[in-house]
Amino acid sequence: MKTEEFDSGRSGIQVISRAATVLRSLKEHPEGLSLGQIASEVGLPRSTVQRIVGALQTERLLISNASGGGVRLGPELGALAEAARYNTAEQCRSLLSDLTQATGETSDLSVLRGDKMIFIDQVPGTHRLRTVSSVGEVFPITTTANGRACLARLPRDIALERAKSEARRGGVDLDLKEFGAMLDEIAETGLAYDNDEHSDGISAVGFAFEDLAGDLHAISVPVPTTRFLRQKPEIEAAVLRAARAVEKVMQSNRQR
Repeated sequence: MKTEEFDSGRSGIQVISRAATVLRSLKEHPEGLSLGQIASEVGLPRSTVQRIVGALQTERLLISNASGGGVRLGPELGALAEAARYNTAEQCRSLLSDLTQATGETSDLSVLRGDKMIFIDQVPGTHRLRTVSSVGEVFPITTTANGRACLARLPRDIALERAKSEARRGGVDLDLKEFGAMLDEIAETGLAYDNDEHSDGISAVGFAFEDLAGDLHAISVPVPTTRFLRQKPEIEAAVLRAARAVEKVMQSNRQR
């Protein structure tokens, strides 16, 4: 009896793991994939993928591709993602407040969506001259501290492809070797910078982290450049403390 229960539990865990792998494979292909393509991506037999996809479709986690011949992520995942984003913002709110209190500067929380950063929360700074962005505002990934921080957490080939795509749309000649070296440095130090590159007169420093849903988020501190240059060491120290605090919160949640 005990052996049967153990085997059943192990089998259930394996099914969940495989379903998650299928969902993640489609995360990078919003246009959808065929069953054969999914099988190739995840390294599972097509018949296994077909059973998993059928179950996920029943729960509306996957839907048939409108153009035919495949499936893509379904609307139920959107609802779950919205709940996860709300929880992430809620969990980070006090950390943003602490960061703003420590620096006197605005603290932003954003999430990576494809090749853009979307602001989902903010605590304004206390200085008369301060930077303010609107929740829901979209920022680029190659010229912002939050975007660069998230790119540095991605596999390098994916990060450079997204950076190249954004640069191409903007008509910018991006040195991929130099940009890749910058991402390597960010990955090593944990901090990404924007030195007057996105908006004249504004610099920023930030870090990225992964939430429980596997989405990449970033917390950044944008500062008028003249003040940033004077207070850079203090701001960097506060941001690193925030990074450790966020990781502690996320780690605690994963263990629940």
